[in-house]
Amino acid sequence: MASAAAILPSSSPLLHARPPKRLGTLHQHLPFASLRRRHKRHISVTAALASSISVPINVDYLETEFSGHGVTFEAIGDSCVVKMGLVNGSVASLMLPCGLITSYKPYMWHGATFEVLHTTVSEGDDGAAVVRGGVSMDFKIGGDGSIPWSPSSWSLGSVRGSPEKSIQVELVSVSPVDMAEVRCLVTLHQDLLGSELLISNTKSSPLQLTGSFVSHLKVSTPDAAYAVGLQGSNYRSRQPLSSRFSMDPPDLGRRSPSTSEKPWTQNVLRRLLPGWGDTGEEEGEELNEGGDVEESEGEEEDDYARMTEKMSRIYTSAPRQFTIIDRGRRNSVVIRRSGFEEMYMSSPGSEHEWYGKYAYVCIGPAAQLTPLVLGPGDTWRGAQYLHNPNL
Repeated sequence: MASAAAILPSSSPLLHARPPKRLGTLHQHLPFASLRRRHKRHISVTAALASSISVPINVDYLETEFSGHGVTFEAIGDSCVVKMGLVNGSVASLMLPCGLITSYKPYMWHGATFEVLHTTVSEGDDGAAVVRGGVSMDFKIGGDGSIPWSPSSWSLGSVRGSPEKSIQVELVSVSPVDMAEVRCLVTLHQDLLGSELLISNTKSSPLQLTGSFVSHLKVSTPDAAYAVGLQGSNYRSRQPLSSRFSMDPPDLGRRSPSTSEKPWTQNVLRRLLPGWGDTGEEEGEELNEGGDVEESEGEEEDDYARMTEKMSRIYTSAPRQFTIIDRGRRNSVVIRRSGFEEMYMSSPGSEHEWYGKYAYVCIGPAAQLTPLVLGPGDTWRGAQYLHNPNL
């Protein structure tokens, strides 16, 4: 049996410098209210290097400094799982240092919780665990001919709130050079999981931002999934977005790294995904001979757009919120966004096993076709909210 360190993600771990100061308790965080302006905090040289230096996460320190808000920490190899839990039963989990949200289980009307996200853990060719799916952030920041930087390694900045109302975890990533500071506020409410991104330009010249949130929403099968509320929205068909957390089947325009499920992954899955193991004719996109999506433009004609076929689209005029309905699992999720003009949506198609590895659809606010521009000293805010209307 492989050791825990060998089977878990080996991406750049977290560096903790001096313990950050605690911030006051958040009595009530309104997801659609403007965030309060905060004074720019000094970032030490040590913290700036946190995005590029690999040292183990100090879980004991995290427990000592940040416990008491309904948050717990668990070490898995060189990574750490941060678990948030509310009194009403809603829970969410994310991983450090990669920042991947691996689980969101809101409390439902029938008195139990229900997993919204689709995440898998499997063994890679080198024996390390490969974690895919969930909610990830795939953004690139650059300007003035500089090499683009992606915030991919995150440190824990603060924890606020209480298990009675809401819990907010602040993640921080700083570019190795003086370019940008990125903060992500992951907030668990009784009926909502918010991911709010704040990007500050620390340069004296403009920066450009491209990228997307990518949420893998669990469904019984894409054939039973519908996007409701997009009628009349313009879109452009494009290749599926690719990142280290992508899990598209090989015939959707690219080949995924070879992985295989192993018995030892079940223990890892239960730790990353609470409740793991519980059971609970339209035209598709035009494909070329290689199975790739042909780039084209169109307009959504159906208010109940069935996601049966393979597809990958960037919507340029989608409403600020719409709903994904899964008739197989009898569940729905409302997706809301702010700060983004575009919306990414893809489906792996329905020829795969029901409730299997490819039983998901991808959704995410995006800035793929038109980059966002941040002036010198500016801070941009954008967010995605997954709302549970079934409370």
